[in-house]
Amino acid sequence: MLYVIIGAAAAVLLVGITLFKLMWRVAEPNEALIISGSKHRTEGVGDGLGFRIVTGRGTFVTPGLQGVRRLSLDLNEAELNVECVTTQGIPVRVKGVVIFKVGDDHVSIANAARRFLDQQKLISQRVHNVFAGHLRSIVGGLTVEDMIRDRERLTGETRAASGLEMEKLGLIIDTLQIQEIIDPTGYIKNLAIPHAAAVQRDARIAQAEADRMATEAEQEAAARKAEATRNSEIQQAAYQAERDTASARAQQAGPLAEAAARQEVVVQETRVAQLEAQRKEQQLQIDVRKPADAKAYETRTRAEADRDARISAAQAQARETELKAAAEASQVKIAAEAEAEATKVRGLAAAEATRATGQAEASAAEARGLADASAARAIGLAKAEGIKARAAALTANPDAVVAQELAEKWPDVVLAASESFANVEHMVLLNGAEGVGDLFAKALTMGGTGLGLARQLLSTLQGPAQPAEAAPAVPAAAARPGGQVPVQQVPIEE
Repeated sequence: MLYVIIGAAAAVLLVGITLFKLMWRVAEPNEALIISGSKHRTEGVGDGLGFRIVTGRGTFVTPGLQGVRRLSLDLNEAELNVECVTTQGIPVRVKGVVIFKVGDDHVSIANAARRFLDQQKLISQRVHNVFAGHLRSIVGGLTVEDMIRDRERLTGETRAASGLEMEKLGLIIDTLQIQEIIDPTGYIKNLAIPHAAAVQRDARIAQAEADRMATEAEQEAAARKAEATRNSEIQQAAYQAERDTASARAQQAGPLAEAAARQEVVVQETRVAQLEAQRKEQQLQIDVRKPADAKAYETRTRAEADRDARISAAQAQARETELKAAAEASQVKIAAEAEAEATKVRGLAAAEATRATGQAEASAAEARGLADASAARAIGLAKAEGIKARAAALTANPDAVVAQELAEKWPDVVLAASESFANVEHMVLLNGAEGVGDLFAKALTMGGTGLGLARQLLSTLQGPAQPAEAAPAVPAAAARPGGQVPVQQVPIEE
């Protein structure tokens, strides 16, 4: 009995499972179940639809009373290959693709189910026909240039024109792409020829410009190389000139030092007047010679600066000319100019060294001459100072000066006076010393030559305005040619 009950329960369960499988239907995510056979009310759809729509869930279906059909909600693709004519009368072929699907709402599903439930494989063909008509209409109002330059406009107008009809079919457009516009007449190709020529022209111009810039860069690099070589040779020549100048000055250092030593010896040997003269000479050197040397140095420096400026200007002009010439000719010209400039600089450097040597020798000779002239001048100034001092002394104390001069010239005066007694063999003097003084006074008076000499001496010392003073008697014996004159002093008694 128990087995019968268990068997019956199992049979009922099996029958129940079989009936459940027969009655239960599940809609996949990418499909919709269209259940027909009874009247249903669907949201958004009018009454009396006659079928029920189920998406994304399961539902019971009465076998035999209700029928179940499946409508795919997958994406579909329709390729467009439409021959059109533009507003210019030019035939073109437009190739594109339309990606579409059945809408997810019940209205779109109901519209699609009514139209494509038994013809789902023909949906792409139907969509192609719809888009082909609208595409021909839209292309007929456009030019080829508009289609090429503004494909978004073509796409947008086609999509907008087809949207209402696609909605009636229960379809929605995911994307519409115009892939290619084919021109069997070659119009588009002819349109591209001027632009291609312009692009080719610009490319050739750009290439020529690049070649020109490269050539200029190469020429500039070559010019810089030549300029660097020239500058190096100029610097080497300048350094050689400096070495020659220094050598010449070193060779003249000895004579200059000797001249300076001689000048110092002369200065040290002179008196206070010589030192004063040397000071004035040095002041003259400071006031005249140094400014003259500074002026000469300034003139020479400005001349060198002007020369360098002219050389730089000539080099800049040559560089500009070189850049316009061919690269090979420019390099040859630059090399020739660099060699000529180096030769010129070497010549100028040699001339500068020769001039520096000559100046050094001239400076040495001038220093020796100045030293000798300074010594002679110092001696002359010293003598002048001595004469000036005697004149001052004569003005202050003429008697003493006259006496000194007479004392220095007295031997000549006495010699002249003694000539009066040259023929006297024997002389007797009376009155002792007074007689001798009278004798000599008379002798001086008689000796014209001696008296004239004394007067001339007094006139020289005192000037023409002062009378000559009588020379004092000097007790001395006058010599005669035959020997001494014997003088016998005889006293006179009063």
